[in-house]
Amino acid sequence: MTDPWVILSLISAFTLATSDALTKRALRGANEYLVAWFRLIFSMPLLLLIFFLIPVPKLDAVFFKAFLLALPLEAATVILYVKALNRSPLSLTLPFLSFTPVFLIGISYLILGETVSIRGAIGILLIAAGSYIVNIGDMRKGILEPIRSLWKERGALMMLGVALIYGFTGPLGKMAIEHSSPLFFGFTYFTALTVIFSPIALWYGRADLKNLFAQGSYKRMMAPGILYSCMIISHMIAISLVQVAYMISVKRISILIGVVYGYLIFKETNIRERLFGALLMVAGFAAIVTAP
Repeated sequence: MTDPWVILSLISAFTLATSDALTKRALRGANEYLVAWFRLIFSMPLLLLIFFLIPVPKLDAVFFKAFLLALPLEAATVILYVKALNRSPLSLTLPFLSFTPVFLIGISYLILGETVSIRGAIGILLIAAGSYIVNIGDMRKGILEPIRSLWKERGALMMLGVALIYGFTGPLGKMAIEHSSPLFFGFTYFTALTVIFSPIALWYGRADLKNLFAQGSYKRMMAPGILYSCMIISHMIAISLVQVAYMISVKRISILIGVVYGYLIFKETNIRERLFGALLMVAGFAAIVTAP
């Protein structure tokens, strides 16, 4: 029987990829900061409902320490992610998110003392390599094109920074979960993130906010927001059940799902070129779920 964390991680991957695809469609002609903000806002109702259905755990100093350390880092990733998408092509930025599981191998050990088996480490590296390859785009430019872009594309460097920061927020989030509960942390953490991000979004989107309400285009973020809340819930429960590096690696299959959406919804090309990356990710997934 498949472990619950695997199923939850796949749910997290699917809901994230679907939310991202719908968000990408909503971004057409819209302010990126406001779109990101409304996705957070529309994720709140389901999280609020969950919050009223769960007991409030006893909190200690470790919870508040992990929470307060992770929160500003999470806010920084939202800003860096938006800037990276604005400054550089997706094919040169998204591949760097695949490095997060690799960073987690060492960072999770330092923060949580978590270790991975040899088979698990191989699986993590295979998924990282596969998720890197499936986002390269035109492989005729070379498999190292995203790496070379670091010297000329600030957006690519920003996305590498996002991947590194995620390497810290993942273990810190799990630490907070271990000293509270998955659903309690998920609600309080993303509520606080929404509050912090609100003035940033309102400032950078102030010129477009009136039109967004007048045209009712903000409603396009309802479905992405609901799916995002489903991602949060499944992510928090899954990460509480297994090593952070394993869970995040499986969740990175969302990149592969995103490629499929890119082909079906946005008519993106180079799908055949990405088959090798997809096979690497499947092999890495098999290695992780069978790792001791």
